Amino acid sequence: MSVLVEFSMTPLDKGESVSEYVARSLDIIDRSGLPYRLNPMGTVLEGDWDECLAVVTECYRRMAQDCGRISCSIKIDARRGPSGRLDAKIESIEKKLGRSVRH
Repeated sequence: MSVLVEFSMTPLDKGESVSEYVARSLDIIDRSGLPYRLNPMGTVLEGDWDECLAVVTECYRRMAQDCGRISCSIKIDARRGPSGRLDAKIESIEKKLGRSVRH
């Protein structure tokens, strides 16, 4: 079963700017080899359940090394069928609109 996992993980004890911590997570995500999309409010991963949640867990463990309080939100869309939904979902909307959208 293929899943899309959208998650956002933020330290709550590191002040107003946390981009340093987000960048560390993005390094883990990028090195995982899974397809992903970064957006201003989080990241969407695509893969199987175990692969995606292993990446989220690794991001958490890295952040927990020097962060005392962490906020994490996770949304999962699990579906039987083909992979490639990161692009296919956007393409479906664009086809219905008859034009490209920003993404």
